[in-house]
Amino acid sequence: MRLVFMGTPQFAVPTLERLVTAGHSVLLILTQPDRPKGRGGHPASSPVKEAALRLGLPLHQPERVRRPEVVELLRALETDAMVVVGYGQIIPQSVIDLPRHGIINVHASLLPKYRGAAPIQWAVANGEAITGVTTMRINAGLDTGDMLMKYETAIGPGEDALQLGARLSVAGADLLVKTLDALESGALTPIQQDDAEATYAPILKKEDGLIDWTLLAPAIVNRARGFLPWPGAWTWFRDQRLHIWKACVASSGEGACGALTVEGRHLLVQCGANTRLELMEVQQEGRKRMNAEAFLNGMQVGQFRRAAPGENDILGRKS
Repeated sequence: MRLVFMGTPQFAVPTLERLVTAGHSVLLILTQPDRPKGRGGHPASSPVKEAALRLGLPLHQPERVRRPEVVELLRALETDAMVVVGYGQIIPQSVIDLPRHGIINVHASLLPKYRGAAPIQWAVANGEAITGVTTMRINAGLDTGDMLMKYETAIGPGEDALQLGARLSVAGADLLVKTLDALESGALTPIQQDDAEATYAPILKKEDGLIDWTLLAPAIVNRARGFLPWPGAWTWFRDQRLHIWKACVASSGEGACGALTVEGRHLLVQCGANTRLELMEVQQEGRKRMNAEAFLNGMQVGQFRRAAPGENDILGRKS
């Protein structure tokens, strides 16, 4: 097929590579313009741009795909289909109408569940056991187009969003190639989504990572697994942010939600309904990521500040 590929993040790279190895003609790649990154604020290429340069494919980085000159450029290519994987811009109807087979999106959920910008993160954070990838034909709505093919997989009990995303990116690449083959042969029957079954996965905000210690410990573990690489799971500790990189459910106990206790060399936090969390890897604001034992050593061997006799540090509080 004659294709245009639109994508930006690392998740999109396996699909682009798979299209090339499958023998499709990628006429043009659209990706987001270079954006400032890191402390120096220097412009950085997207993973898709780096892949396009490595593969020697034509590249364009428009600020807005809806601009007339971009629409005319795409119209002149006379594509069979366009493929979108995490492009990062809303595709206007003037572009949707161009390809013969429409615009095919690789979406990292089992639609209509988890429409939106962060389906992988919210699926893990919400404790889902099953997820997958859906190929769909884009329309003017937010992930509301007709479904074409699906791939389903279990989420591992300790799998985080980064690990799951890496698996789904490869599965999505294979699914997209199968979808294009079926479209070309006329073997696909698009299926309309049931809006009544839809759930949403909105773009993540910094505040989403703030831990509510009244939640059950398993729910907090899921959020720590899900909100990677950003915003992570974090709390307040002695008026500074404390990032929780790894945690697991511990034995039950009683106490105020957020209360820190030390048992042996184990750092435990009280959660809702008498559940407890063991902190395994943390990072204080302005310091390096470390395991719980190193953190305890830095805190004078677990002698936590006490606001009153018998009262432990309470995570989440600010003075």
